[in-house]
This record gives sequence, C-alpha cells and structure tokens, in this order.
Amino acid sequence: MEHPINNLLKISMENIHDMIDVDTIIGKPIEVKDVLILPVSKLKFGFAAGGTEQKGTETAFPFGGGSGGSVSIVPTAFLVVDSKGVQVLHLNEDTHIYEKILDFVPKLLEQLEGKFKAEKEV
Repeated sequence: MEHPINNLLKISMENIHDMIDVDTIIGKPIEVKDVLILPVSKLKFGFAAGGTEQKGTETAFPFGGGSGGSVSIVPTAFLVVDSKGVQVLHLNEDTHIYEKILDFVPKLLEQLEGKFKAEKEV
C-alpha cells in the first residue's frame, strides 16, 4: 500500500509542472515590423510538504499532511533582435550599471558636441 505522502507530493509536483514551462522564463516572441522582441523573466519558487501519523486509530495510515508553495515571476529584460543585431534592454536599473554607462556615453558626447557647436555660432 502506497503511503499518502507520496500522493500528496505527486499532486503538488504536477501542479508546479503545469504552472512552469520554458515560456515562463523566455517569453513568446513578439514581432513588430522587422523587429523580434523576446521577454526574459526571473523565476523563483519554493515548495514544502509534510505530514504526521497518529497512533491509536483503526486505519492503516492515520495520516495528516499538507503542502504549500510560492511562485514569483519578475520580468528582467527584453531581447530585441533586428537587422542591426541583438540588443538587451534591462528593466532592473541597479544591476546593470556598466551597460547603462556605456549607453549613456554616446548621448553625453552628442550633447557636448551640440553645446560646443552652439557656442561657436554665437
């Protein structure tokens, strides 16, 4: 006879499997004209199960148990694929400071160049 905790764990794991697939991490592609956009997410989940058996009852497995879980899905970036190549657009500003700086430098140079041109014209 199979122990009731086995069935409890089996049902819980099947439910987790139904919730999570590869499309949860790398989302389904979105096409806009000649651009392909792929959402990327971070997935965290926790799971616990437990039970107890009690003495003094007539059933073969006087079992009481339960299980629970938590799932967190957080969008983190988008992969943008176009004729120029692949670009990563991060949504979390704190963790990718170097990429933010590299993206900012050309804009800063353009602004400075525009300012110097305006001063020369005056």
